[in-house]
Amino acid sequence: MDLRSTLIVLGLWLIAAAVAWRLFVYPRWHRRQLDATPFPAAWLAILRQNLPVYRVMWPDQQKQLRQLVLRFLDSKTFVGCGGQQIDDEVRVTIAAHACLLLLNRPSHEYQDLRYILVYPSGFVVDHDTVDEAGVVSEEEHDLVGESWENGKVILAWDSVQHSVHNFGDGQNVVLHEFAHQLDHESGLTNGAPLLYQRGSYTRWAEVFSEEFERLRQDSEEERQTLIDQYGATNPAEFFAVVTETFYEQPHELAREHTALFEQLKAYYRVDPREWQRDSKQQVH
Repeated sequence: MDLRSTLIVLGLWLIAAAVAWRLFVYPRWHRRQLDATPFPAAWLAILRQNLPVYRVMWPDQQKQLRQLVLRFLDSKTFVGCGGQQIDDEVRVTIAAHACLLLLNRPSHEYQDLRYILVYPSGFVVDHDTVDEAGVVSEEEHDLVGESWENGKVILAWDSVQHSVHNFGDGQNVVLHEFAHQLDHESGLTNGAPLLYQRGSYTRWAEVFSEEFERLRQDSEEERQTLIDQYGATNPAEFFAVVTETFYEQPHELAREHTALFEQLKAYYRVDPREWQRDSKQQVH
């Protein structure tokens, strides 16, 4: 082999080694370094203040949540829109609520998500709508949150703050939009996220279809419901809405929709009723 061929082979080998380092070695090394990073005291104060259930979690759950928040904040970019300032309170508060959905679950911390856009309050977006005749028209919608399939979540900060101060009312814009992100991990945002066993989908479909139809019927007949009737819009919104109810009103959901609660508990691998116990849980 002449010198030119040797240099070409060496160059290709170096390129392959660099790619392998970037794709396989560096991410693991970086993850270990990140996991060894102490959780900043200022962030911990925000976590205790702005995620009420953190104070009554079991110590191992608290530790896991802090780790998830560190990973989340390391990999996502926050963008202030409409004059919204991005500070540690905004970042840690949103990350904490988003990572609540990841506890005890195999996760890549929403690996397809890159940007969180934050507005001071509700924002207006244009969406195409199709009427019964198939005519497409563009309409403006006032929103407080939206989950996109291209790696973005949009949130209104005042609605996030409402969720913080009213944790327990079943309304949580961060839980809602990040449930959509989990739903989309299957490739479709349709109310059927990736489950752990193939055989689980049959029971999931049975329970969710029945409960969705029940909510839709209650909405049409204007009956009061525990589950927000926005969930009757479609199966994807139903999954996001019942996720909010599961974490914020678990006792009521378990009592009134037992089968649905059990499906969500199996999926999220936590029982939020434990966080509403009366105890003197030590806070870390």
